[in-house]
Amino acid sequence: MTPVKSTLYILAAVVLLAGCSGTRPDPAGTAEPAEMAEPVAMEVKQEAGPVASPTTSTPSSGETETVTIPGTDVSFTLAKIPGGTFTMGSPESEAGRKGDEGPQRTITVEPFWMGTHEVTYDEFSIFRYRDRDNAETAIEGGSFDPDIVARPSPPYEDPAHGMGNQGFPAVGLSQWATLHYARWLTEKTGHFYRLPTEAEWEYACRAGATTAYSFGDDPADLDEYAWHYENSDEVFQKVGQKTPNAWGLYDMHGNVSEWTLDEYAADFYASLPDDGVESPWAEPTRLHPRTVRGGAYDDDPEALRCAARLESSLNWKRRDPQIPKSFWWNTDSPFVGFRLIRPVTPPSPEEIEEFWMMVLGE
Repeated sequence: MTPVKSTLYILAAVVLLAGCSGTRPDPAGTAEPAEMAEPVAMEVKQEAGPVASPTTSTPSSGETETVTIPGTDVSFTLAKIPGGTFTMGSPESEAGRKGDEGPQRTITVEPFWMGTHEVTYDEFSIFRYRDRDNAETAIEGGSFDPDIVARPSPPYEDPAHGMGNQGFPAVGLSQWATLHYARWLTEKTGHFYRLPTEAEWEYACRAGATTAYSFGDDPADLDEYAWHYENSDEVFQKVGQKTPNAWGLYDMHGNVSEWTLDEYAADFYASLPDDGVESPWAEPTRLHPRTVRGGAYDDDPEALRCAARLESSLNWKRRDPQIPKSFWWNTDSPFVGFRLIRPVTPPSPEEIEEFWMMVLGE
């Protein structure tokens, strides 16, 4: 099998992602309305070879890698996610299902490495603060200049709202900020990192399961795997305290929701062919909304299901006093974090530059 390349290169122009943010429930009804963009399956590069057929068993996994950020003692762990084919979305019979979770589609993805935890404050702060960064790089013979890195503007208040820093997930960030972090980490380590697509995220969350959650259908079992409204005391928690899924990924359900690379479109799945598709991506055509996955510490069980989707909203910046609103911070979204992936088959340097130009406009 020679599956489609997962580095996800769009051949169409893409607008800048600055300040993209999204929709949590808005009882005040003040969310900025946005014209729905027509969803499209991403145009991708594909090598010659047969198309993968649906898997009949769960691909094996278990391989991990620990990465230390160069010049620091801060590290993170990646789990190798095997490539394969799965059914994306939820069946109409699933409790808590919403209309944007279907129709179900057969999706094939390539293998990738994924953070076993959400990116933590400890990791992100090396990028955020110039005095914590340095010129060290993991690239043999390479160079890195920390003085030319675009870094987050100072936040006007604690993005974590006092809920915790060291060992806790990095939160209150716009998707723009998470992509800049991914580019910085790519340049520091010499390995290409990015946000997962919705398809990659759901595939990794399920870890071979076809049930509402990675562990089954019964939300009564959530306490073992997730921080949610009933057990979190309405604050997020340190990463990695609950039981991981079958592929060694912690907090895919709950704790904080996670950005994906996709623009949100309620009918995106309907735009995909019903006989299978490889590495789909809802191409960004505007600044917002984007798709967020996983549910959070202040959510009910149905929001933590593998197939549950959340669209971002400018309301997540409502109290940001900066005019225009900050590109980096979402003042009112301590419930959103992120985790990164690293494709097993790396793109070329030219393709990496094309990707950053695509998603960051620079």
